[in-house]
Amino acid sequence: MDYIDQINYIASYFKEHEKRQEEFKVGIEVEHFIVDKNSLRTISYYGKDGVAETLKDLEKRGWTGSYEGEHILGLSSKKKYITLEPASQLELSISPQESIEELEKEYLDFLYEIIPILERKNQALITVAYHPVSRINDIKMIPKKRYEYMYEYFKTKGKYAHNMMKGTASFQVSIDYDSEEDYIKKFKVASALSPVLYAIFDSGYYFEGGIWDKYSLRAAIWENCDRDRSGIVPGVFDEDFGYRKYAEYILNVPPIFIFDGKNTYPTGDKLGREIFHGKSLTLEELEHVLTMVFPDVRTKGYVEIRMFDAIPYPLNLSAATLIKGLFYNRENLNAIYEYVKDIDERDMREAKKSIVEKGLEGQMKDLKVFEIGRSLVDLSKKGLKIRELKYLEPLEKILLVKKNPRQLIREREELGKKESLNWCILNNLLMDITKL
Repeated sequence: MDYIDQINYIASYFKEHEKRQEEFKVGIEVEHFIVDKNSLRTISYYGKDGVAETLKDLEKRGWTGSYEGEHILGLSSKKKYITLEPASQLELSISPQESIEELEKEYLDFLYEIIPILERKNQALITVAYHPVSRINDIKMIPKKRYEYMYEYFKTKGKYAHNMMKGTASFQVSIDYDSEEDYIKKFKVASALSPVLYAIFDSGYYFEGGIWDKYSLRAAIWENCDRDRSGIVPGVFDEDFGYRKYAEYILNVPPIFIFDGKNTYPTGDKLGREIFHGKSLTLEELEHVLTMVFPDVRTKGYVEIRMFDAIPYPLNLSAATLIKGLFYNRENLNAIYEYVKDIDERDMREAKKSIVEKGLEGQMKDLKVFEIGRSLVDLSKKGLKIRELKYLEPLEKILLVKKNPRQLIREREELGKKESLNWCILNNLLMDITKL
């Protein structure tokens, strides 16, 4: 393929994944740390009672294991998929669902299965932005070739690239689009809201065993990871942004490594357009390179919104509900688009700098971030069904008092690290739910 053929091929892939509005669904990915209940230190993939053993315990309960050689690295069970991030962060992906209630059911079913297994090992599942105790140099990588290549590649990139791989955990929301026009609007709006979403869902208080003395740790880490593939997609606010421009973005980033059908091999700094010049770009290769960029907003066969820190249930469902109410209601989407349509990449850089320095008091355009967050919650309510409004309440309550998850952790810090994070430990949550 020459460059134009590559662009056309990728653009047609995005076109083929358009959905009718009545088919729109919401998908979520939830990352967790598995830690020792007493010390909160990380649980290694390896050895007795390691994460690999926990995956095998789930496999014995009917989950289907996914292996690389002899190593179990993932699981699937009906609508749920488990994968491991580089330092054994456990990611649960739930297939896109029509309602938040369905996402909640699937997530709670997962917790009911895994937490009793962890309890027997005196281990806990915790959702927070960054590992609260273990430093990245003390955490072993899982035996996955993909991550070996990435780790080597990132050695010459941003100062927090390895922190991103081994120290962070996130929450992600995916949404559908029905046309290129709809895609453009959703992608631009999500990108423009990036600083706000980073700030209102910020749970990054602890960093490398100490305290992060600024705000929006996740935003700071991604800004210092790899500028080629993170942050705001270049050109997203240009008038000609669309399927083809995103395709060009993909083709002009090094994919780090490629699987040729038989072997996986590193590609260094060679651009995608160079690698695929003169050869066919297979569907498998395309879907791989789409996952090898990590911007705030990403395109696969859907739009993936990636700015949220890992946050505990039910606040994580507030994030999914917020996005559903804003992006699946035409009036809401158009209203936000009108507000952000004159924003450019410079505005984004300034807003991100502001939230790292000032948190919720940071500014975007002429408003404080917490003010925009409150307005978004109010707007989202107008796009939701009555039974879904309850899912916004956890977010609404903390924004009302000008707080985010990071501040809730900080307020409890004098009680000790474990106590400050108690509300993020899902074992405790499950016990509370069981009592109801």
